[in-house]
Parts: sequence; structure tokens; C-alpha cells
Amino acid sequence: MGVMNLTPDSFYEGSRLKLNKEEVLGRAQQMINDGTDILDIGGYSSRPGAANISIEEEIQRIEYPIHWISEEFPEIIISVDTFRSEVARRGIEAGAHMVNDISGGSLDPNMYKTISELSVPYIIMHMQGTPQNMQGKTDYENILREILNYFSEKLHIIREFGIKDVIIDPGFGFAKTLEQNYFLLKNLELFDMINLPILVGLSRKSMIYKLLEVEPSEALNGTTALNMVALMKGANILRVHDVKEANETRKLFKQLYA
Repeated sequence: MGVMNLTPDSFYEGSRLKLNKEEVLGRAQQMINDGTDILDIGGYSSRPGAANISIEEEIQRIEYPIHWISEEFPEIIISVDTFRSEVARRGIEAGAHMVNDISGGSLDPNMYKTISELSVPYIIMHMQGTPQNMQGKTDYENILREILNYFSEKLHIIREFGIKDVIIDPGFGFAKTLEQNYFLLKNLELFDMINLPILVGLSRKSMIYKLLEVEPSEALNGTTALNMVALMKGANILRVHDVKEANETRKLFKQLYA
């Protein structure tokens, strides 16, 4: 899954795109050439402390890029990255095929109903709070048990809405300390018990660049190392900024373990 951010303030500057057709299609083409299976298009920065924007502005940021990409590259799967049901609906109507929700439905009471009506695959991520305050919500008695319980409760509700195609994301970097992120990755195989595909988003995150004492722009090597660990621990989808390197990692993993 290749990340395409139509935002001016995403934490990694190299992932930011302007609302320009040539630039958007050029980045999409490069990611497709590098071997991406899914393009994840977002218009709301979810980095810690990011600015809150209106639903209207978020729709304006993602609607045309999704339409452009779906027309130019009809074979590629497009995910709309949003926690707002109206943005999800407009993204699907513009040509997206699935919804990636960092809140797992916690920030919009209409999200499950909307996903059910749209009948599209749905990615639920674990997060506490909002992007603006999540880093103050890292207190857990037992982080693994609490995240597993979170998914169990969410999935029970989701099934009641008739949503069938679900992917889970443990939410690295969201309401978790650096140490908690590594503990979660070390125990990622426990999420196999949920029996759903697991998406992992580690790419250039602070758990890498802070530990290595570098900038996000220098965190590719660390990202590649942890992506291999994630695959070995059972990850099915890697959400990345650097598709070529992630695809190479996947090929090496398959050679070793297929």
C-alpha cells in the first residue's frame, strides 16, 4: 500500500502532494511502476498534534485525485484514508474501492452504516483519542490484551452492520510510546488469532527516526528493517512511502518463507 498525502503538513515531507493533476498522476505512476497493489489517498494529516480541518476541505483535497487516478489507472486499487463517513462516501463515489479509518469508527457514529451501504472493504485501526491528543493517551494496563479487546468489540458491531471484508491495523505510532510500539511489533503474531488480514504502517515513523536519532527523511533503512520483521511476524499489507524498497523486502521474504 503506497501512501499519497494530499496534505501540506504530513510528518514526512516527501509524501506530500499538491492538488495538481500532473503531480498526482506522476506519483501514482511511479508507485505502480515500483509494484504497489493499493494507493492510499488521504487529505487529513494524522500526525500527532496535526491541525484539524473541515470535512469540506478534506473532500476537496481527495476527490479530484481519486477521480484522476481511477480514470488513468483503472486496474489499481484505491483506498481513501479518512475517519469521516461523508469523506468516505465521496471518495468511493469518486472511484476509490475501500476505506482506511484510523479511528475504527470511533470518531464518526455514521461510519459503520456508511461502509455497510457502500459495501466496500474496511480497514479498522487501533487508536485512542484523536490525532490532536492521542499522544497523551498511552496508559495501558496490558496493551496487547486491550488492543485485542478493542478489535473484538469493534468487529462484533461491524458484523451487526453486515460488513464482511475487514482488515485490522494495530496502529503503530497512534496513542503508543516508542517502547510500546516495539513491544507491539515483537508480539504482532498474536493478532493472527483474529483471523483477518493485518495491515502494518511503520514507514518512517518516529519509533524509527527517534530511536536512530535521524530525521524522517533518513529513516528508510530503519523502515526496511522493521518491514521485514513485520512480514515475519504475520503482516499481510505494508503501508509505505517507499514502494520499491518495500516490494523488494516482500520478494526477499517470499523467497525465504514461501
